Amino acid sequence: MAAFLALAGLAGGSALAAPVKTEHTLSQLVAEGPAVPGQPLWVALDQTLQEGWHTYWVNPGDSGLPTEVTWTLPVGWSAGPLTFPAPHRFTTGPLVNYGYEKATRILARLDVPADAKPGETVTLTAAANWLICADVCVPEDATLTLDVPVTASGGADPAVASLFAEARAALPVPSPYAASVSSTKTAVTLRLAAPGLTEAQVKDAYFFAENPDLVEAGAPQPLSVTKDGLTLTLKPTGRAKPGPVSGILEVTELVNGQPTTQALAIALPAEGAAATPAGGTAAPATSADGAALPLWQAVLFACLGGMVLNLMPCVFPVLSMKAMALVRHQGAHARVHGLVYTAGVLACFAAIAIVLMALRAGGQEIGWGFQLQSPLVVAVLAYVMLLLGLSMSGVFTVGDQFMGVGQGLTQGDGYAGSFFTGVLASVVATPCTAPFMGAAVGYALVQPWYVALAVFLALGFGMALPFLALACSPWLLRHLPKPGAWMERLKQVLAFPLYGSAAWLVWVFAVQVGAEGMVCILVGMVLVGFAAWLYGATHYVDGWGRRAGAIGAAVALVLAVVGVTPQTGGNATPAAGGKAVAMTDGFEAFSPATLDKLRADGRPVLVDFTAAWCITCLVNERVALSSDTVHAAFKAHNVALLKGDWTNRDAEITRVLQAHGRSGVPLYLFYRPGQAEADVWPQILTEAQVLEAVGSLPKQSASAQ
Repeated sequence: MAAFLALAGLAGGSALAAPVKTEHTLSQLVAEGPAVPGQPLWVALDQTLQEGWHTYWVNPGDSGLPTEVTWTLPVGWSAGPLTFPAPHRFTTGPLVNYGYEKATRILARLDVPADAKPGETVTLTAAANWLICADVCVPEDATLTLDVPVTASGGADPAVASLFAEARAALPVPSPYAASVSSTKTAVTLRLAAPGLTEAQVKDAYFFAENPDLVEAGAPQPLSVTKDGLTLTLKPTGRAKPGPVSGILEVTELVNGQPTTQALAIALPAEGAAATPAGGTAAPATSADGAALPLWQAVLFACLGGMVLNLMPCVFPVLSMKAMALVRHQGAHARVHGLVYTAGVLACFAAIAIVLMALRAGGQEIGWGFQLQSPLVVAVLAYVMLLLGLSMSGVFTVGDQFMGVGQGLTQGDGYAGSFFTGVLASVVATPCTAPFMGAAVGYALVQPWYVALAVFLALGFGMALPFLALACSPWLLRHLPKPGAWMERLKQVLAFPLYGSAAWLVWVFAVQVGAEGMVCILVGMVLVGFAAWLYGATHYVDGWGRRAGAIGAAVALVLAVVGVTPQTGGNATPAAGGKAVAMTDGFEAFSPATLDKLRADGRPVLVDFTAAWCITCLVNERVALSSDTVHAAFKAHNVALLKGDWTNRDAEITRVLQAHGRSGVPLYLFYRPGQAEADVWPQILTEAQVLEAVGSLPKQSASAQ
C-alpha cells in the first residue's frame, strides 16, 4: 500500500497522469517530456504490483500472457512496439515462467508528426491488459489517458528523469560478444564468442527466447565454458519455423568474488548468423528506406557497389595497369585476359570474405577494410606500389610480366599478370566504401557463410564487370588505340599515380604507428628502390652477376619488411595523442560516455566514423565537412562534433558500426535532440546534404548549453 501511495503522489507532475488502481496493480502512463513536432516521444507504462504477485514478459514461458497495449492516438501519431525490461524466472513445480514482480516499466516510442501544432495539448490513450498471478491468476485491464503539451522545442521532464533512467537501466544491454545459433531436431545450440570469459568466472547462464515456440522454458540449459566462449544447449519445442532468433542471454559472473548478473540482448537475423555485438540492439542491414534487405537485393547492391568501386579514388592507381593491359590485350587473347582478370578479383574477394568471417567467428571485432588496420599490410602494399611504379618507369622489366603487359602476350602468355592485376585491384579497393556497398556488406556479415560468400563474390564480380565487358566486346576493342611506340611513354606517365598511392600508404603507416615508424618505412622504401635498381642493372648480366643481383635484391626487400615489423606489434604510439586521425575542425574523440553526456545536455551531435586509410572518408571531410559555411552552420545550431578513429583496430567502434548494419567506414550518425535513434547520413556526402540536415534544427546559442 505504501508503494501505491508513493506512485499516486507523483501524479502532480506535468508528464504524468493520474494512476488507475485495479485489484492487484496500480498503473500509470508517463511521458518523458512534452511532444515536439517531428521528434519521437518516449512513454512508459509504469506499474506497481501487489506483494507476491507477478506479470509476464513478451514470452511468458510455460504459462501466462504478456502485457499488451492498444493505443488511441491523435491523427498522424504512431506507436512502436513495446520495449520490455529484462525478465526474471519464476519456477512453479516443473513450470518456468518469465516476468516481473513488485514493479515494472514498459517503454513505448510514439512518433510525433511534423505538422503537430505547438501550443496545443493532445490526449494519449492506452488500453492495457495483463495477467497477474500468485497462487491464482487474474486478468486485469485499465484504460490510461495522458494529456501531453506540444511545444516547438523541449527536453526530458526533470520530474520523471529518474523514472526513465531506471527503466532504461533495466533493459538488456547489447551483447559485447558475437553470437551464433544452430539447431537439430533434438537441440538448439547457442554459442557466445567470448574468449575473455573463463569457467571460474561464469557461474550460470540462461537464454530467454522471445519466440515461445523456439525452446522449452522449463527444460534445463546445460552450460559449457571453453577458451573460445560459452555454449548453451537448449531443448527445442518442435513448433518453431525457420527465421530470426532473438532474446536475452542472462550471464552471472563472479566480480571481485561477488556474483553479478548481466542481461545481454541477442538478435540473429537467421540461424547460423553471427549476432551484432554492442552499440545498440542488433539490427540486420537495411536498404535506404530502412527495410531489411532480402538476399536478391543485397546481391544486386553488392554488384552495383563493386562497379562503382572502379570510380573510387583508391582504385585509380590500378586503373593505369588496366589501361595498359586493355591496349595490349587486343585480338584473340583479349577475352581470356578479361576472364583471368575477373578470376583474380573473385579469388581475392573470396579470400577476404573467408578470412573476415573466420576471424569474426573467433570473436574478433573487425569489418570491411580490416587488413589495412594492420600496419605491416600497409607497409607491404606501399612497397608493392613503389615496385610497380618503378617497373613502369623502366627501372626493371620483370614487373611488366606481373602486370600482364610483357612481350609474351602476343604469344598468349601473361595470364598470371592479368590474374594478379585483379588481385591487386581488389586489395587496394577495400579501403573504399562505395554507394550500395554499406548495406550489402553489412547484410553479408550477419548471414550464414554461404550467403555471405555469395554477396562478396557479387561485389567482386561488379568490380570486374566493366573490364570484362570491354575485353569481351570486339566492337569496343576495335575502337581502342593501336599499339605503338607511344605506349612506352604513356606507361612511364602512368607510373606516377602508383607513386602517389605509395606515398599515401606511407602516410597511413606513419599515423598508425607514429614518427618512429615513418623513419622505418622511409628507409624501407629506399631499400625497395635499391632492390629494383639492382635487379634491373644485373638482370641481363651473364653468370653469377645476374644471380648475385637477384639475391641482393631479395635481401634488400626482406630487410625492408623486417625493418618495419617491430613497429607493427602495437607498442608504437600513433600520432595525435594516440589517435591516428587528428581531431581538428572542432571535432572531439568519440566515446560512448561523451556521446551520452552531450545528448543528455540536449545538444545535436554528429559522429564521424573514419580512418586514415579510407579515401572516401578523407574526400568527404574535405568536400562536405570542412568548409567555413558548414562549420558556421554547426556553430549556429550548437552541433557537437565527435570523430571515431578506426585507423587501428577498435572493437568499440566496430560494435557501433555493426549495430547500424555497417561493416566499415565511413559512417555518419546525426543525433537530433530528443530523438532516440540517429539519422544515418549517406556514405558519399555533399556540402548541400550536410547544410540541409543541420539547417532543419532550431538555432541554439552555444552558451545556452
